[in-house]
Amino acid sequence: MGEVRDANPASSRDRTQGQAGMPSVVYLLGLTIFALTTSEFMVAGMMPALSAAFAVSVAEIGYLISLYALGMAIGGPLVTALLLRLNAPNKPALLVLLGLYVMGGVLAALAPGYGVMAIARIVTGAASSACFGVALAIAADLVTPQERGRAASIMLGGLMLAPVFGLPVTTAIEQGFGWRSSFWSVAVLAILAAALVAVFVPVSKSHIENGLSTELDALRRGRLWAAYATSGLIIGATFAAFSYAVPLFIDMAKLSPATIPTLLAAYGGANVVGNLVVGRFADRHTIPILLGGLTALALALMTFAVFAANSYLAVSAFLVIGIVGVPMNPAMVARVMRIAHPGPLVNTVHTSAITAGLALGAWAGGVGINAGYGLTAPLWVGFALALFGLLSLCTSPRPIDERLARSEARCGDERTMARRLPINRMRC
Repeated sequence: MGEVRDANPASSRDRTQGQAGMPSVVYLLGLTIFALTTSEFMVAGMMPALSAAFAVSVAEIGYLISLYALGMAIGGPLVTALLLRLNAPNKPALLVLLGLYVMGGVLAALAPGYGVMAIARIVTGAASSACFGVALAIAADLVTPQERGRAASIMLGGLMLAPVFGLPVTTAIEQGFGWRSSFWSVAVLAILAAALVAVFVPVSKSHIENGLSTELDALRRGRLWAAYATSGLIIGATFAAFSYAVPLFIDMAKLSPATIPTLLAAYGGANVVGNLVVGRFADRHTIPILLGGLTALALALMTFAVFAANSYLAVSAFLVIGIVGVPMNPAMVARVMRIAHPGPLVNTVHTSAITAGLALGAWAGGVGINAGYGLTAPLWVGFALALFGLLSLCTSPRPIDERLARSEARCGDERTMARRLPINRMRC
């Protein structure tokens, strides 16, 4: 009667995925994240030009970064919830969000004044946060549960590379062709990413089966919010130090301003290396990585604060922060995905928590300086946040959750599990 073929190609792909390696689409999603985060950082490289163009102070241009973060923290979950309410599959949802992002980028490039630019930053921030959530959901759907941390690390490699390559390139474009050209270049990059997504990313309906009500139920879990808190505290501790590192190195460590670009590039390189290493082990050793990383982060922040005037120790501590701070993202994502179904809203709220932590760390560090505690105050703030991060790990998954995670790894992803007999589905 001839060869019997698998009636479900997706099922066949699920069974062979672990052997075939990481799907190339995950790398494409990393390019998308690179485009989004380049826009987030680029304002920092063109503050004088934007200040002159809009006739406002540099501090007011700095608010554009805060407005982007505000759009991410609040607008992202709202946009994602709306798409879930409309039952939009992941791929069309990502294309809609990239389209919204491009519209915001074009509005920024054409902005006649500060007010329009502020609106554009809020729009692009909201679209960016929602894109993160949907892209992580797509990546989680493409790989087996035991590979989700690694897939997240590849995607988030775009985040690590944005300040290393994206920011210098957009700054160079601004200096050579004007600030509007920088915004146009990022909009074009986002259009390219959208075109590649349209052609190569497969359509998945898995999150329709786990729609808005399912994700809202997941958001009622206390342990999920404890995981969100850990992520926010890690990033808050990191950015409390990073936000004020430059004046600290110049004024206390007495480094030449000419050495700062090289130092920041080395920090970016440390981010990339740390992300690659953590991504390899995040799935199997999630909690140990978070525990060890937070301990190293706290010790590095304390060392930086105590020996800030010693250039060698200060630079060494700064690079350790670069290795163990932001690069813990894959483990943070793996922990969240272990506690709840990795849907777009769960992931987007996670992004919002991280953004809130970033804002908290930078703000609290500034409060410490303004209160008269000196440039090392942000480092002590970061140290305190890292300690609170360690406390938040007390709500790590219980043994039954660990068994569930191992069972999921054996059974494959949720789509394969859903096709099994009810008794097996309960066991898995």
